[in-house]
Amino acid sequence: MENLHPLMATIVFSVVFAFILGFVASNLKLPTIIGYITAGILLSPNTPGVIADIEIAKQLAEIGVILLMFNVGLHFSTKDLIRVKKIAVLGALSQMLITTLLCSLLAINLNYNVIESIIFGISLSIASTVVMLRVFDQFRLNHTDMAKIAIGWLVVEDIIMILILVLIPSTIEMLRNNQNINLNIISYNLSITLIKITLFVIAMITIGKKILPIFLLKIFKLRSRELVSLSILAIASGCALIANLIFGASFALGAFLAGFVLNNSFAGRRAVEKSVTLRDIFSVIFFISVGLIFNPKIIIQEPLLVIFATLLVIFGKSFIAFIIMKIFKKNTADSLVLSASLAQIGEFSFILVAMAIKLKIISQTLYDMVIISSIISITLNPFLFKIALSYQDIKKKL
Repeated sequence: MENLHPLMATIVFSVVFAFILGFVASNLKLPTIIGYITAGILLSPNTPGVIADIEIAKQLAEIGVILLMFNVGLHFSTKDLIRVKKIAVLGALSQMLITTLLCSLLAINLNYNVIESIIFGISLSIASTVVMLRVFDQFRLNHTDMAKIAIGWLVVEDIIMILILVLIPSTIEMLRNNQNINLNIISYNLSITLIKITLFVIAMITIGKKILPIFLLKIFKLRSRELVSLSILAIASGCALIANLIFGASFALGAFLAGFVLNNSFAGRRAVEKSVTLRDIFSVIFFISVGLIFNPKIIIQEPLLVIFATLLVIFGKSFIAFIIMKIFKKNTADSLVLSASLAQIGEFSFILVAMAIKLKIISQTLYDMVIISSIISITLNPFLFKIALSYQDIKKKL
């Protein structure tokens, strides 16, 4: 490492370790995300062996977040959401609220402050779209009614998380600048922030929806792979930068809206095909950066907290979702499938706690708790899905 440039060393070791451990995870029928996070843990200064540059990895991971959010926007289907809006909106809001409350109370009872406890609770309340889609694909359930409900549910969660990611930095800044919390000042500043974000959303939907597809189509006609890849990266990162610098919104929101305005267009469908490689590469670096900051000692230092947090993610969230599904008079088999699909946490949880660490509003212990809960829940998720599907098979035979 000493003879290598830090940037080169970080990229080379990250790619090599991610490939090896991703390959191992895939052969063990586990999500490759587990392999990527484990690669980051092995490269981390918190474990013996090769040490990557965390700051460089974080900067590269920012591009990964932008492309992840761009991809979420490209796949965002307003039609599918409208179809299942009642159960998706009420279900997602109820489940997130109850889970956040339970997890926050757990952290507060363990003497963590209110702000970090709430962030901890929110991070455990949201499931991973990436993991869920991969599991549905693995079991060939992508086009079922239950998949549409699950996707709609997670779309609502994603929208809520985008708003939370936008509001947290400005809210924390306000709290830091005002020793005495003034609700009027906070409400005023939040209103200004929301007005700016609304203006950006309107600009993207009205102007961007006309310009971006035409721009992309012209690039596609040139038949240059390099220009196509660069144009997609330029659109995603450019909109993210404009959102941040001009409108005071997050990079995540800018990238999401860039993908959203291209959604359901020919240019958007082509962008999905062409952005896969770029997205995957930087997404891998993002998951590696998650592992780099993680300290495995948390398992020894806080074993009870690890157990309780993981149980809340796997069983608490699932039980809440199951009850909500039954309230909407869904059958037990479908309710179990949806519950299993939500019994994990992933990319948005990582983005949230990474932001919180950067803003210094969450402890390293709670950050590590989110990561270890994610690793365990993602690892167990395919097995929980099999159990839910086996119940479905039994019911069919009867």
